[in-house]
Amino acid sequence: MVDMREIYEESLQHLEASVLKLADEVYRAIEKSINVLSDSDKAMAREIIEHDRVINSMESDIDDQIISLITKQQPIATDLRVILSSSKVSSELERMGDNAANIAKIRKRVKIEDAYILTRLQTMGKLSMMMLADLKEAYESKDVNLVKEIIERDNDIDDLYKEIINSAYLIDNDPYISGQAHLAGRYLERIGDHITNIAESVYFTITGERFA
Repeated sequence: MVDMREIYEESLQHLEASVLKLADEVYRAIEKSINVLSDSDKAMAREIIEHDRVINSMESDIDDQIISLITKQQPIATDLRVILSSSKVSSELERMGDNAANIAKIRKRVKIEDAYILTRLQTMGKLSMMMLADLKEAYESKDVNLVKEIIERDNDIDDLYKEIINSAYLIDNDPYISGQAHLAGRYLERIGDHITNIAESVYFTITGERFA
C-alpha cells in the first residue's frame, strides 16, 4: 500500500533540495560574472549568458513542484510556509541569475581594467557570495541571528556601489566604459537586494513572522 504521507515528505524534501541546488548554480554564476569583467577572452561571458537558460529551467521546475504539492497534498501550516517561501526564494534566485548574465553581457561590450572600479565590483560580488553561502547555513541550522546579520550586510554592498557611482573621474577617459562599469555595479547592488529578500523569506520560514 502506498504511504501518501511518505510520498508527501519526500516531495517536500525534493523541493527544498531543488531550491538549494538552484542557489548553488546562482552562486557559481555570480562568481564567474565578477571574474569575467577583466577577462581577455569573451568565451566565459558567452558561457554565463547561455547557462542562464539552465537557471531559468530550474526555477520553472521548482514552480511545477510547488503547484503539485499544493494541489495534490494538504500542507500543514509549517510546511505551507516552506512551500510559499520556496516560491519566492526561487524567483529571487532566478533574478540574481539574470543579473549575473547581464554582467556577462557587459563584458561582451567592454573590458573593465580600472583597478579602483574593478576591485569594488569584485568585492561587491564576493560579499554577495558570502551572504548567499551563509544564508544557506542559516536556513539549515535555523539560525535567526545569522539571518538578521546577513540582512544588515547588504549595507556594505550599497556603500561600495555608492563609491562606484560617485567616482568623479572617467575610466580611461571613456564615458562609455564608465557607464558600463556603473551598470555592472547596479546589477551587483540588485543581487544584494535579492539576497536580502531571500533572507527575509528564510526568517519567515523559521519564525512564522514577517521580518520587521
